[in-house]
Amino acid sequence: RTVELFYDVVSPYSWLAFEVLCRYRNVWNIELKFKPAYLGGVMHGSGNRPPGVVPNKFLYMNQDLKRLSEYFVIPLSPPSNPFEAMFEKGSLNAMRFVTAVAEKDKEEHVLVERVSRELWKRIWSTDQDITQPASFTEAGLKAGLSTNEVEEILNLAKSQPIKDKLKSVTQEALDYQCFGFPCIVCHVNGKAEVFFGSDRFELMAHCIGEKWMGPVPP
Repeated sequence: RTVELFYDVVSPYSWLAFEVLCRYRNVWNIELKFKPAYLGGVMHGSGNRPPGVVPNKFLYMNQDLKRLSEYFVIPLSPPSNPFEAMFEKGSLNAMRFVTAVAEKDKEEHVLVERVSRELWKRIWSTDQDITQPASFTEAGLKAGLSTNEVEEILNLAKSQPIKDKLKSVTQEALDYQCFGFPCIVCHVNGKAEVFFGSDRFELMAHCIGEKWMGPVPP
C-alpha cells in the first residue's frame, strides 16, 4: 500500500500530517512517498482562497495551531508575522530546493524528509527565513548534507528541470482534484483515496484497513 503526501513547507497543517505519517509508516506498513509541491499553484489552479486572507479564519487558525501543537506533540509556533511569511515571502524557492533534494534522494527519501522537517522548523517553530540561499544551506547542513552537497542542490534548484518537476508534481496534485495542503492519496487495491487536511486519520485508517491510535502511536 502506497501513501503519497503532497505538501508545502509553508503549510503548518502539512507539517502535522507529515509527522503523523512518518510515525505511522511502520505501524501501518505503508510505503510513504513524499511529494513536495507548490501550495500557491494549487490554490490558484483550484480557485481556492487561503484561510489567512479571511480575517475570521486567520484568527481561528492561530488558536487552532496552538491546540494542535500540544495534541500532535510538534513544536509548532506561528511566526511573528504569519501573513508576511506565508503570502508576501512565500515558499516557491524553498519548494524548488526541496524538489532538488528529492531528485537527489530518489531511492531512500531520508534526506528529503530531514530537509523538509528542518524548513518547517525554521518557519513554524523558530520564526526564521525560508527564502534565502543561506537559509537553505543551514537547513541542509542540519539535515545531514555536506557543504558540497548543499552547494550542488542549490545550483540544481535553479535549473529548468527542477522548476518543471515542481510544476508537474503540483499539477499532479490538481489532477487528484486537490484544493489545498496537505493532500494525502492512499493507493489501496488499485484505487486512489484522497484526503485533505490533518484531521482525517481515523477515516484514512478505516479505508486502508488499519487502526488509528492517536497522533503518537505506541
